Amino acid sequence: MGLDELGTPLSQTTFVVVDLETTGGSPTSSEITEIGAVKVRGGEVLGEFQTLVDPGSPVPPMITVLTGITDAMLVGAPRIGEVLPAFFEFAQLGAGTVLVAHNAPFDVGFLRAAADRMSLPWPRVQVVDTVKLARRVVTRDEAPNNKLGTLAALFGATVTPDHRALHDARATVDVLHALLARMGPLGVTHLEDLVTASDPVPHQRRRKSHLAEHLPGGPGVYQFLGPRREVLYVGTAVDIRRRVRSYFTAAEKRRRIGEMVDLAEEVRAVPCTTALEASVRELRLIAEHDPPYNRRSRRPERRPWVRLTDEAFPRLTIVRQVTPDDDAIGPFSSRRAAEECVEAIQEAFALRRCTPRLPRLARAGASACVLAEIGRCGAPCTGAQDVPSYAVVAGAVRACLREDAEPVVAAVHARIATLAVQERFEEAAVQRDRLRSFLVAARRTQRLRPLWRCPELVAARRAADGGWELVLARYGRLAGTCLVPRGVDPMPAVEALVATGEVVAAPTTAMGAASSEETELLADWIEDPATRLVRWDESDTPLACPVRGAARHAVPARG
Repeated sequence: MGLDELGTPLSQTTFVVVDLETTGGSPTSSEITEIGAVKVRGGEVLGEFQTLVDPGSPVPPMITVLTGITDAMLVGAPRIGEVLPAFFEFAQLGAGTVLVAHNAPFDVGFLRAAADRMSLPWPRVQVVDTVKLARRVVTRDEAPNNKLGTLAALFGATVTPDHRALHDARATVDVLHALLARMGPLGVTHLEDLVTASDPVPHQRRRKSHLAEHLPGGPGVYQFLGPRREVLYVGTAVDIRRRVRSYFTAAEKRRRIGEMVDLAEEVRAVPCTTALEASVRELRLIAEHDPPYNRRSRRPERRPWVRLTDEAFPRLTIVRQVTPDDDAIGPFSSRRAAEECVEAIQEAFALRRCTPRLPRLARAGASACVLAEIGRCGAPCTGAQDVPSYAVVAGAVRACLREDAEPVVAAVHARIATLAVQERFEEAAVQRDRLRSFLVAARRTQRLRPLWRCPELVAARRAADGGWELVLARYGRLAGTCLVPRGVDPMPAVEALVATGEVVAAPTTAMGAASSEETELLADWIEDPATRLVRWDESDTPLACPVRGAARHAVPARG
């Protein structure tokens, strides 16, 4: 691994420890009178910076008593406009150095206020507050408070703080080193650990940050493993190591995930070529291992569909398996969503709702249900509707499932309008939810069906470095991906990708050869304006959505 993958060890981090003396406690009404700073790395002092600063106004007597700085001492001292650029040059803020102070908000607040008044840009710098660090590792039994003088005495600092900037900065250096020594056994060994070391994270969780040290820094999938090497959680990241390290800091606030981290004993990484490949592998690993701490993407094979039965008088039914020839939409996030979809379609079409399989000829003496009496069913069970006339209704439902969502939208909208006029708003909301469930599933099916049926598709997109990212999809499944460097002809790579990509057999289900979530990832990638289609059979599987399909109606998905 490179140093960028390992992170920055604290022994190689440059710290600039700063302390200020001022005329008061507020940067809006007070001025800096002295700046002292010490630059250290690996326990070695690299340089010191100290200067008095003319505040442009008298020093209050109380401040003189506290610091010993008098007006006479400040005669001839430079103004902050001369001092601040020199301090920035010494500290090299923004160049990888870390700014350290005891009660950092006070010192940083004065420095930033001075920079703002001078129209100097404040550099992007990481700030460490030794007060916050002390709160994590120093107990009340050891020290009654976290004042600099108290901590300096506790740790035996070589300099006694006396409210002079350079002396206090030197004392803060000794306090910083003592705090870092205490934090090492708690897993704080790198700069990334130190930045979050003052967060309220249990010590036993922070100690596990070493689990991320061996992980790579590129895109991929990570798996947290439990005591029996069982997979507890699967995730994906652009930078695996950085993402995994965040689980051991206060950045992770989910209670269940914190419980998972406490159980984990190992983290396993699966490096990937591209972010798309990482997202797809995450879905597949979740489906394979069914991790207890993953909420989404679990058990995709159990998701319900809505299909039209294959019989003389078809009806809508909710199933878990559909063939490529079935008239169906899905998959749904839950059975309840599927039921809402069925109810929306039945609002638009007089389709029978009884479950028995009806013969082509009605039985003598059969009686109609209440739906027939109110005109919501043609009553084929009694012979009032024969097979040809019922086929017209069934054909309209097939068209609705395949390509034409307008009849359902119009019928439900009309029903909602009627209920709203009658001020039956709760019932109107039920109708709205039914329509949403129908449109979400219909849009998903109509959008993904071309990819599910496409034997082979190759697409390309410009990579960030100017090269090409290539994707091979077969029957809605990611069969291969690769990166072509900038300046290299991508077509030989396309041929190699097609030749070496995963062999995918023609699917036996309507969902193609992958989960709908995987195919949706591919669809998102392919539909990006920057993506170019390189190879596909347009005559066999046109990549298009129906003109009157559900995609015309923008509806946010639920789950």
